Amino acid sequence: MVNKILDKIEEVLVCLCLVLMTALTFGNAVLRKLGSGIFFSEEVSTYLFVLLSLLGSAIAAKRGAHLGLTLVTERVGPKTARVLGIISMALSTAFSALICYYGVFMVLNQYEKGQVTLATQLPECIFGSFVPIGALFMTIRFGQNLYKLIAGKELEKEDVVADALEAAKEEEEREGGAK
Repeated sequence: MVNKILDKIEEVLVCLCLVLMTALTFGNAVLRKLGSGIFFSEEVSTYLFVLLSLLGSAIAAKRGAHLGLTLVTERVGPKTARVLGIISMALSTAFSALICYYGVFMVLNQYEKGQVTLATQLPECIFGSFVPIGALFMTIRFGQNLYKLIAGKELEKEDVVADALEAAKEEEEREGGAK
């Protein structure tokens, strides 16, 4: 149940970020050709990109799609590979938790100092909160993976590069067969 709620929140936030970034960037490009522009589009797009990147990392952690160096884990036994996986997930969980922790202090500092963004003049803490929010999702997903490994379960693995190469090969074969 909790996973489904997290999945939905991640999906909605990622979609919102992408739609808003695309609309702002496209609208700004069109308006610049007409002699004006959206003065805050670059600023807001940058903040949205931060949130999108952190949420993307959380989604990649959930899917097991983070790039990893398997040079060592392929050359050791399954027990050692599991221990290395636990260490990796523990470090990833701790790192993202630190980003979240210090991100909260960054936001509190921005709030206390009354900092505002340059273009929109909105409180900086609104956009600064994207860091601890995204890092929280990362921490949860890495923590879930850590729990699975400790419990002896297998992690989901998604090989993005292999999937892309396979899709390209299939496309070439279809194009070759169509000629």
